[in-house]
Amino acid sequence: MRPGGSALSVSIESWGRAIEKSAQECAARGIESPDILLQILSSMLSSKQNMKKPAILVFLWALFGLSAPIPAAEKATPVPIASSGLAGDRIGLFVPDGLDAAALPPSLALVAAPKISGPLPEGWKITPAFSRDGSRFRAAVVVPDGADLYGGGEVAGPLRRNGQTISLWNTDALMYEKDGGRRLYQSHPWIMGVRADGSAFGVLFDSTWKAKLACGKEIVFTSQGPAFPVLVIDRDSPEAVLKGLGELTGTIPLPPRWALGYHQCRWSYNPDSKVREIAGEFRKRKIPCDVLWMDIDYMDGFRVFTFDKAQFPDPKKLNDDLRAQGFHSTWMIDPGVKVDPNYFVYQSGAKDDVFVKTADGKEFTGKVWPGPCAFPDFTRPDVRAWWAAFYTGFMAAGIDGVWNDMNEPSVFSGPDGTMPEDNWHVGGGGLPAGPHLRYHNVYGMLMTKASREGIQAANPDKRPFVLTRSNFLGGQRYAATWTGDNASTDEHMRLSTPMSLTLGLSGQPFNGPDLGGFLKQATPDLFASWIGFGTFFPFCRGHASKGMNNKEPWAFGPEVEKTARIALERRYRLLPYLYTLFEASSRDGLPVMRPVFMADPKDASLRAEEQAFLVGGDLLVVPRWAKDPKLPKGGWREISLVPGDLDDPNQARLYARPGSIIPLGKVVQNTTEKSLDPLTLLVCPDAAGQAEGMLYEDSGEGYGYQAGDFRRTTFRAVTKGGKVTVSEADAEGKRQPECPNMTVQVQGASGE
Repeated sequence: MRPGGSALSVSIESWGRAIEKSAQECAARGIESPDILLQILSSMLSSKQNMKKPAILVFLWALFGLSAPIPAAEKATPVPIASSGLAGDRIGLFVPDGLDAAALPPSLALVAAPKISGPLPEGWKITPAFSRDGSRFRAAVVVPDGADLYGGGEVAGPLRRNGQTISLWNTDALMYEKDGGRRLYQSHPWIMGVRADGSAFGVLFDSTWKAKLACGKEIVFTSQGPAFPVLVIDRDSPEAVLKGLGELTGTIPLPPRWALGYHQCRWSYNPDSKVREIAGEFRKRKIPCDVLWMDIDYMDGFRVFTFDKAQFPDPKKLNDDLRAQGFHSTWMIDPGVKVDPNYFVYQSGAKDDVFVKTADGKEFTGKVWPGPCAFPDFTRPDVRAWWAAFYTGFMAAGIDGVWNDMNEPSVFSGPDGTMPEDNWHVGGGGLPAGPHLRYHNVYGMLMTKASREGIQAANPDKRPFVLTRSNFLGGQRYAATWTGDNASTDEHMRLSTPMSLTLGLSGQPFNGPDLGGFLKQATPDLFASWIGFGTFFPFCRGHASKGMNNKEPWAFGPEVEKTARIALERRYRLLPYLYTLFEASSRDGLPVMRPVFMADPKDASLRAEEQAFLVGGDLLVVPRWAKDPKLPKGGWREISLVPGDLDDPNQARLYARPGSIIPLGKVVQNTTEKSLDPLTLLVCPDAAGQAEGMLYEDSGEGYGYQAGDFRRTTFRAVTKGGKVTVSEADAEGKRQPECPNMTVQVQGASGE
């Protein structure tokens, strides 16, 4: 914004909005975001001093008028493309000068090193321009006219990313307040664009270094590290592009079925009698639940891989008792190892020299919950094996799942809440030695890799479940995630939908928020509104912080308890459908929770919708609080899953796609109970009277499915003479159906 005659009449109160708009305009032109100046100006405007307009206007001139004509690309030296070509089906690889396409730096995002197999097809348009500016390396891709941008991983902001800039530097971002929410717990150097005609492209910047990602007229990735390759997927639909992302970065491993149930957590349920009390309340009140969580207070002085003998004297018996009631348990493990010469984990680590070093070669220590801590150097394969080995004894206590938290890593006493950027990582196994500036963003990912391998070794016949707060693009191969320390506010409730959608569009389908909010006091109305639609997130967990009010489903009185019960019963009826979607995602990488534009990528009116969402391709979820949501055309039909769900003012409206068959189970209290007795097929014929759907079944645990012990059934419905007939059109696998009983429920156009 350049000050002029009209600017002099702008009120002080409106300057804040002008600042935000000007910053967005800068981002749209690919201009480096002047964060420091913005912070100074915000301080000036919030000051109680009587700031004079001319002084502020001069500042605005310096901030936006002078900086606006200087795009980042013009300040940098262009770097030519050394080689380019196809590295997969409509996947282009672009390698800048200074790198060898046949010997690229090791990638932690990709499952395999990309190789050029042939030339790019004639007419290929999405091509990066590389440049260098001192120690920074940049890649920029021109955005086609009319394209909408999505992705970037974990972001606090709108679903549509045009005009947005984020920092890729994993941060312990309490309530998303760091840098105005522009940097959070994870880094995903990836953007997908959807053109006006519904075709799509995706751009993957293969660098782990600290970086910024701006989405304007260009997609600009600026790294504080050396040159990096760029991969571009250019296909005919967003779905095809996301499958391409799965081909490059891998897909989720099939989770155990119990992980798809409802999870209940608090910081903290202690002592163990409190855990038993919570379990008993769920079963007494007949509120479905599968998993109870143990936060850090179960440990002995916050020492990882230990138990407080006073509060949790027999964790094995506790877990056995929980399992007898149909519960599984998940327990937290942080990366910080308490510096204590009498503590077996630190003793072992110090002996084997496994911890991260300072720039001058000393053991780095920083304060976290236990006090001074050392941090394993997870870039080293031997250290990951060392860490994994501790899970043998830990899992022997009957633990089912593991929660890796604080793994950005968060360091209370460190610069900007983490390790110094010049700390040193040794690397190994193909990873070169390097500074924390290079490996910070993958520290959590490498930790979860080690954790998963240790859990798998401890329980080779079970599927590991790991939840992580910090991660990187491709980290879905090792862990599910949640959206961090949110708050019990209406803003964060509404924000939870675009946040989870964006993670799904960035390769991480197994994600969700803390329902009801982690921090601050939740009101009954807020909790009821949140759980009324939140039970349809892929990861479904209620959580509350220490010092906050209780946020269990019954904590807000009988009316909210009834709302929560209905909401969870709806989820449990949908578990056969959800499990089918998760299994498909483990093969093709598609998100479980999807933006509504994926129902019709050519419909421009759907591109910015972030209140309503899809679960798979056949179920549309519209929160009751949504205002004027943009919904896909085609006569989607409202459905009811349990008695009272249409009358409860907090339950999301559910709609089935014409032409779909959605498999449903009965209401159960946990996933150890038989759900498919009977199996219900919800059939919604299209205009031609036809419908199709799929059901995936296996044991829900272990790896028998990899040897054929599964059943993937395709059902097809046809209408003749007003009668709908459903048949099995195809069946894969050797497993027999869980139950031969089947009920067909036809949802007509009238909703009956």
